[in-house]
Amino acid sequence: MLYLKTLIIVVQILSALGVIGLVLLQHGKGADMGAAFGSGASGSLFGASGSANFLSRTTAALATVFFVSTLALTYLGSYHSKPSAGLLGAAAPVVASAPVAASVPAVSAASAPAAAPAAAASNPGNDVPK
Repeated sequence: MLYLKTLIIVVQILSALGVIGLVLLQHGKGADMGAAFGSGASGSLFGASGSANFLSRTTAALATVFFVSTLALTYLGSYHSKPSAGLLGAAAPVVASAPVAASVPAVSAASAPAAAPAAAASNPGNDVPK
């Protein structure tokens, strides 16, 4: 699972850098940043308007790869594995604990002063003045 996440992160970073580079190479409405890198010539490999179509299609393809890799990373990041069922494949039984008040032993009259602080400590809220 770790290798898959690493591979998707590498694909995402490369596609993000590719989108950044291709957007900078495309012709803008005003500044023509792409002409500074030599893609403005009409005698180029793709022709006068072929480079614009090629660059925009490649940018769209890389943007799609970027979004798909982002969704895949989100899905893998939210995936939580289920806990193991144990050695025998059966879930461990849940044991309910007994209430604290039922486990306090009966107090005799002779030991009442000595048992009073222990009973007050086991039942919170009894020692609060009202």
